[in-house]
Amino acid sequence: MTTAPADSSGTLAPAYGDKVIAVETAGSEPIPDAERHGSPLQLLWTWASPNIEFATVFIGVISVLFFGLSFWAATGAIVLGTAVGAITQGFLSLDGPRFGVPQMVIGRFSFGYFGNILPSAANGLIAGVGWFAVNSVSAAFALNTLTGLRPLPSLLLVVVAEIVIGFIGHNFVHTFEKYAFPALAVIFLLAGVWTFKDAHLSGGGSGGGIGGFLLAFSAAWGYAAGWNPYATDYSRYLPRTANKLKTIVYPAVGLFVSVAVVAVIGAASATIVAPKDATPTAAFTGHLPGWLGDLVLLAIILGAISANALNIYSGAISITSFGLKLPTWLSRSVLVVVSGIAGTAAAWSSLDDAGSAYEAFLLVIAYWVAPWLGVVLVERWLQTRTATDEELSARLGDRTFTNWPGIAALLIGVAVSVPLFSNQEDYVGYVPKHWPSFGDITPLVGFVVAAVLYSVLRRQPTGQSASRASA
Repeated sequence: MTTAPADSSGTLAPAYGDKVIAVETAGSEPIPDAERHGSPLQLLWTWASPNIEFATVFIGVISVLFFGLSFWAATGAIVLGTAVGAITQGFLSLDGPRFGVPQMVIGRFSFGYFGNILPSAANGLIAGVGWFAVNSVSAAFALNTLTGLRPLPSLLLVVVAEIVIGFIGHNFVHTFEKYAFPALAVIFLLAGVWTFKDAHLSGGGSGGGIGGFLLAFSAAWGYAAGWNPYATDYSRYLPRTANKLKTIVYPAVGLFVSVAVVAVIGAASATIVAPKDATPTAAFTGHLPGWLGDLVLLAIILGAISANALNIYSGAISITSFGLKLPTWLSRSVLVVVSGIAGTAAAWSSLDDAGSAYEAFLLVIAYWVAPWLGVVLVERWLQTRTATDEELSARLGDRTFTNWPGIAALLIGVAVSVPLFSNQEDYVGYVPKHWPSFGDITPLVGFVVAAVLYSVLRRQPTGQSASRASA
């Protein structure tokens, strides 16, 4: 599938428009002006609803129980990490109305037409399989706790709902998030009030120190910035005339407030002694009165479905962004089903050790997103002085366009940061092995190395690749 210039008619069915119950036919091609609709306000709940769920709660839980932080130290790390990821989400969303294409297609500016397949494939795997599995597991546990249905049948029921929403497509996803938002917000706020009433905010912590703080910061940043590769997927249908400030602020605020508030509630819940041998979801609801605990379990299921509607949709969109000539039957909607099947298999395999699997997954996300983001942000800054929107739109569909500095910076950023600074259960890098107080600063190092390296290499016009990159 190729990408046409932004002013082309594309292959979008003319009648799609703002219809809600209609299967979207667009893939990675630009959205024509005639099909543009909506307002930046919809980005508020589209980025809030998916984060009012148990995976977000668990960021706070692991910050206290796994990383050894007190409640207040965990709160500081969560707020700071989330803020950084939310700000970049807002700025990246601007390119949706500007170019009308998904976020991973815009990555062609940074990595070249075919070089962009590498980050697109990584995002397709992380979104459509990894995140899909994580959220499906939490929903399955909630359904198991609520009904007594065994975990596997619970998992299968949840994933069917998630796949259906992603299959229908863009407009239905936005509408689902809009109506899920008030229910999720009210229930989690009620649970938060009850949790803070029983929490021991002056307790908790087992000497996590600066290392624990950096681990929690990286987890929160990895969670928030993990949405960055999806940013324009949900703003690309907005009219070109959409208010730029609102297009930045609404997604940033929706993402920041939802993640920060829910994760801090999770940190508070970790200071309450949980029932012995309880599942992660049962541990979170164990101190709540029966009626509220049941409502929270329902909200956990709804929140997981809200998150995975985006994950499976963007995972499929990332695959269409490869720019390959895929068979006509292998459409975006079919790719949603394929991703859902793979994600279900991954979720099934992690049912027995969900907590440890999630801790590792959160950190690994940031390992690749951080250097990717470093390159993308530098490219976006340089573009403001190097080309017009018309020239840039044409470049997106140019199959001969290459940009080796982007791929080099991304790979070197990962190659330097992970072996030296990662701090995982299965692998500890050189720095934390010798100086444990560093915690895990892999994302910070990866971001800086990739951004600095790309800014240097991008300015060196040597050969066709660099010449095109600096055009």
